[in-house]
Amino acid sequence: SPPILGSQNGRSLNALLFCSRVSPRRWLNLQEYQSKKLMQDSGVTVQRFFVADTASEALEAAKRLKAKEIVLKAQILAGGRGKGVFDSGLKGGVHLTKDPAVVGELAGKMLGFSLTTKQTPKEGVKVKTVMVAEALDISRETYFAILMDRSCNGPVMVGSPQGGVDIEEVAAATPELIFKEVIDIFEGVRDDQALRMAANLGFKGPLERQAANQIKRLYDLFLKVDATQVEVNPLGETPEGQVVCFDAKINFDDNAEFRQKAVFAMDDTAESDPLETEAARHDLKYIGLDGNIACFVNGAGLAMATCDIIDLHGGKPANFLDLGGGVKENQVYAAFKLLTADPKVEAILVNIFGGIVNCAIIANGITKACRELELKVPLVVRLEGTNVQEAKRILSESGLPITSATDLDDAAKKAVAAIAKN
Repeated sequence: SPPILGSQNGRSLNALLFCSRVSPRRWLNLQEYQSKKLMQDSGVTVQRFFVADTASEALEAAKRLKAKEIVLKAQILAGGRGKGVFDSGLKGGVHLTKDPAVVGELAGKMLGFSLTTKQTPKEGVKVKTVMVAEALDISRETYFAILMDRSCNGPVMVGSPQGGVDIEEVAAATPELIFKEVIDIFEGVRDDQALRMAANLGFKGPLERQAANQIKRLYDLFLKVDATQVEVNPLGETPEGQVVCFDAKINFDDNAEFRQKAVFAMDDTAESDPLETEAARHDLKYIGLDGNIACFVNGAGLAMATCDIIDLHGGKPANFLDLGGGVKENQVYAAFKLLTADPKVEAILVNIFGGIVNCAIIANGITKACRELELKVPLVVRLEGTNVQEAKRILSESGLPITSATDLDDAAKKAVAAIAKN
């Protein structure tokens, strides 16, 4: 079972609905138990569960559950836990058992040990928390989601009686099994809409009303946490006649962080790239790559073009770094500090097109960073746009070994050549 992730993996469903969304500063990562707790607090039915940090706590939690069967799950953000391997020798980060004592034993081989899956680094991720939950049988799986759809100017419900599988595959093979309901943002989900969606999902008899209630509570959660998407796959029914949210992904609106402090305080950065986490602190968009030429660019499109043209001239970009439009001098300094912290970097290419950005601010930030950080690698700078003449004057009078470029092509060639000389 994949972990429930916050602010992630929403792009596939958005593609299904042909809607676009503004890229957030950085994905907000929640562990599975945190997302389950948010749903539970909104009255959404989830498996009963406890969280444990020690083997003895896990054993006690298993006893308290008094369940016929228990599922123990290592809490990491990476998927593929079930087939992962611990450096303790234990195989699998998800285990089923009917014996609470076994839960304690298994937790002892999980907690404090690193779990390696297809999605983790080679060294794995250290497990600090486990979730002890009631295991439930699923007699039928459906798919349900609520998301903001730009084409409808508001929230939309999407559902399918075919759950537990990739929704894109269902949409491609059997589009008639995809059901959509537009929600009036002022009115909310009406009873007739919730019941119609429940019926379309295949719930019958008393389960139809139960599913409709769950749909309304999921919408309450959607509003309560300022979500851009709540995707439940599967929304299942049990042989005992319960409608349960078994697995979900929640995307949050980063612009609502100021009023969702409790949610954003749960952000788990332990498994994130430290450089990406540090970049986010300075409102910089950074993604580490495998190359050795660091890119320092304003605008995502220009950043991608810069990476491409470096590759075209035989180089390899070390990162994607977007300064954004309202960049300040201290952010330029922070960006250089990030780039020089990467031991793979052998040259830095600055490519700025100053529309909103004032090139002089960039130039001042560059000279300050070069002096204070004692830059040891070649630096190639291409500036164009607002206040560019003043910026070029600042750089030329700095006395620093900065190579100027006339355009992006020239800059890429010079950056690649600078590494070859070294």
